[in-house]
Amino acid sequence: MPQKPIGDGSLSSANDQNRFARGDEPKTSPSTDYQKHMAEHSGKDVLSSDVEIKGSIKFQKELLIDGKVEGEINSDGVLTIGENADIRGEIKTKSITVFGKVQGNITVAERCELKAKCTLQGDLKAARLVIEEGATFIGKSEVTSGTAAAKPTSRPEFVRHDEPVKAAFGARA
Repeated sequence: MPQKPIGDGSLSSANDQNRFARGDEPKTSPSTDYQKHMAEHSGKDVLSSDVEIKGSIKFQKELLIDGKVEGEINSDGVLTIGENADIRGEIKTKSITVFGKVQGNITVAERCELKAKCTLQGDLKAARLVIEEGATFIGKSEVTSGTAAAKPTSRPEFVRHDEPVKAAFGARA
């Protein structure tokens, strides 16, 4: 069976790229933010909306998934879940932006951004979390400090002085 290269099914044309580069993007479309994001991803690795994968995905730098994935996604890179995406499985990555649907737990080392029309059904663990109004999130979230290991936890200190108690209150002996 012939395989389709990942680059096929590109989501923006050269004219779109030039138009976005000039800053003439349409202001009336409700998915303008998504279109802008897609234009920025031209030249990046893309799994377009007609792609369906069952199995695990590993990548190095940046990946935009706009199709269906059933399985694990692991990376130290940046992942974007497109508007048309339907992901069912665990996601572990450095950073993620979700425009589409995810059913499964997400763990990110740095930043997780849930966009206005996205749906996340699963638990979320991230150092930074941004949830836009209109996003649907069903699950538990844990926002962790990325530098927790570097900073000691601040606890109250007990200081013991060898002075008599009277002197501590300003009384004269």
